[in-house]
Amino acid sequence: MTSSDSGVRRVVVAITGASGAVFGIRALEMMRELPDVETHLIITKNGRATVGYETDRTVAEVRALADVVHSDGDLGSAVSSGSFRTEGMLVAPCSVKTLSGIANSFDDSLAVRAADVTLKERRRLILLLRETPLHAGHLRLMTEVTSAGAIVMPPVPAFYTHPTSIDDIVDHTVGRALDLLGLPPAELRRWAGDRYGKADRTVGGVSI
Repeated sequence: MTSSDSGVRRVVVAITGASGAVFGIRALEMMRELPDVETHLIITKNGRATVGYETDRTVAEVRALADVVHSDGDLGSAVSSGSFRTEGMLVAPCSVKTLSGIANSFDDSLAVRAADVTLKERRRLILLLRETPLHAGHLRLMTEVTSAGAIVMPPVPAFYTHPTSIDDIVDHTVGRALDLLGLPPAELRRWAGDRYGKADRTVGGVSI
């Protein structure tokens, strides 16, 4: 299935103010390598600050990675309407503030409105929630958005891939998020079963 009559697959990406702007940036880079994918980027005010604080990229450089950039204050943007067809939306990273807005349909920003539209149109919404530890209020919000159809995907690293750098961890996490959108990168490493027999696996010299 494509999200436009021209065969282009549109994906909305929002970078919000939580730590982990690199996840949204890397998602944009990976999708540039996929055929017929058109990215629509929203960077919130706090997201712009996080890009500057956590990365060596300028906001202008991040914006240049997207095919189309929308202002977070532009509630009349194309992505604010369900009639604008997309494959779905990735919020990476997703702040608790954004999570709360989505859970309560409090559409006072384009990032939240676009996510709300994604849910009401029964499209895929992937939230890379960046917060820890979690209290009961956070958990309730996560339950509410999940009930509405969102997928909450905290960027928890996988170690079966034997990562040797932060880049390895980021790439696998983003690859899994794109996989959930139906846009897996070619280099995504998947678990294919235990490579070792139990007798060959030891911890501190003890077989497990």
